[in-house]
Amino acid sequence: MATKTHILALPFPLQGHINPMLQLCKTLITKGIHVTLVTTVSISLSLQMQASTTSNLIDIDTIPDATNTSEGDIYQVFINNFKAAITQGLPQLIEKHKQSSYPAKAIVYDSVLPWTLDIAHQLGLKGAVLFTQPCTVCSIFYHMQQGTFKVTTEDEGSDITLPAMPLLRRRDLPSLIYDIGAYTTLLDLLLDQFSTFQEADWRLFNTFDKLEDEILKWMASKCPILTIGPTIPPLHMDDNEYGLSLFKPNAEDYMKWLDTKENSSVVYISFGSLVTPGEEQMEEIARGLVESNCFFLWVVRAEEESKLPRDFVSEKGLIVNWCSQLLVLAHPAVGCFLTHCGWNSTLEALSLGVPTVAMAQWTDQTTTAKLIADVWQTGIRTKADENGFVTREEIAGSIREVMQEERGNEIRKNAKRWKQLAKEAVSEGGSSHNNITEFAIQLSSTTT
Repeated sequence: MATKTHILALPFPLQGHINPMLQLCKTLITKGIHVTLVTTVSISLSLQMQASTTSNLIDIDTIPDATNTSEGDIYQVFINNFKAAITQGLPQLIEKHKQSSYPAKAIVYDSVLPWTLDIAHQLGLKGAVLFTQPCTVCSIFYHMQQGTFKVTTEDEGSDITLPAMPLLRRRDLPSLIYDIGAYTTLLDLLLDQFSTFQEADWRLFNTFDKLEDEILKWMASKCPILTIGPTIPPLHMDDNEYGLSLFKPNAEDYMKWLDTKENSSVVYISFGSLVTPGEEQMEEIARGLVESNCFFLWVVRAEEESKLPRDFVSEKGLIVNWCSQLLVLAHPAVGCFLTHCGWNSTLEALSLGVPTVAMAQWTDQTTTAKLIADVWQTGIRTKADENGFVTREEIAGSIREVMQEERGNEIRKNAKRWKQLAKEAVSEGGSSHNNITEFAIQLSSTTT
């Protein structure tokens, strides 16, 4: 590329973190920035390139894997191994790039890798941290990391008030917080992302100004921030595949199936790349879909298929192992998205104006479900028991409410409004568009 501005990009190696980083990088490329994506050898080998990614423009450089012998749960081992690999390999990689024609000036790193900033600063690079969760969720963890908020077992029925946020109940918080002691490794990971918050040269949030207006202003009062979302392809671009996939796509002809259905007649169901509902919950979802009496397209990963009821047959449904979610959500036949409320999926639904049935599972999804149902009012949140179990009757009733009943009309109006606001944010002159442009200008003027 004819540019002297070169940056490194370091995503956390999970699907929900890779794609926002990659889309940001692709946007920066349009601003004249040269990007090298950094990951470990094993992660690089597992990445399957999608047909329309700008893989010819984004270089990929790898760091040798490291094996950490420390004990811990599966999450701790994974995190420790990745940290060890990056800590050992990133300095050498940066030094290598310093010998090239265009040495890297900065590194954009995932917020759960805060120690990256120290490596960058020690070697003369600036650092931009990318937050891939809602700012509302980030602010909750920020309060906890700062010691200004704590949850105890006595808070179950109490209202929770935090600055610039809607009134919350305990189950509206991220599950890592209210499910005390269940996932201490992951909670520590998300609290630590603010350990270098003040020291970062830029703080980027995958959201847009009008979506989280009040909490963004509050966060900006603590430190300058830039909203750069939603990090999906601009809606006028023919770029529906925008990421690297850790999963091999199959050849199901689901788009032709959707073409045979009337507008807004199909429920699309996907729980992302990590969520694994139990066998009983899978049966409730299956029976609820049949009971709703709607057409449905359900993504069930190959390793999850065994959880489906053996006698599950529906003439109204199509089950696939993988699909292009953006293509599906953009199809006029899709009238509702039954989702786990992952942040990428939520932004995609908002950006494409698709109403949702929010069936949150864990981590930040419970807070996102609260925002969907009560703040943005683009969907309905399913009611779960104290163990998070959702019945078939609840699933079917929620789908019908969105697809067929009066409340669904208001939800669809709200969804269309947020679609327009999301498009405005990333279009020329919009808040996120301007912020990314300013970020690119600042990167270009950076000296190493």
